[in-house]
Amino acid sequence: MRSTARALMAAAMQSGNSLKPTPMALLPPIYLYRRLLRAHRKHLPAEMRLLGDEYVKAEFRAHRSVENPVHLIGFLTEWQLYAQKIEGDAWRGEKLDEGKIQKMSDEQIGQLYELMQAIQKRGTEGDES
Repeated sequence: MRSTARALMAAAMQSGNSLKPTPMALLPPIYLYRRLLRAHRKHLPAEMRLLGDEYVKAEFRAHRSVENPVHLIGFLTEWQLYAQKIEGDAWRGEKLDEGKIQKMSDEQIGQLYELMQAIQKRGTEGDES
């Protein structure tokens, strides 16, 4: 049994299929930016698309001059995960991960609150029409 398990493990390691998940390749910022806008255009209703496009543009503008590689990798990773969720319609009804909320700075929580208010405001404006 042990020799069989070792042989299978060795074969998996040689073929490049290790048991660890392969890391996601990050898109360069401009390609990710374009992908996000395309995903909004293709998968979101018009009102949500406008709000989403405004937010993406503002965030990418705000992070233009960031030089900290760790911050950039985190920024690009989260936006890439967001794009994948939008493209797969996995975002509907999803709640924020408690761990991510705990890691957010006060400024990020403030931005999240402002975004929530903008969404609610647009929702009530849409109900009145």
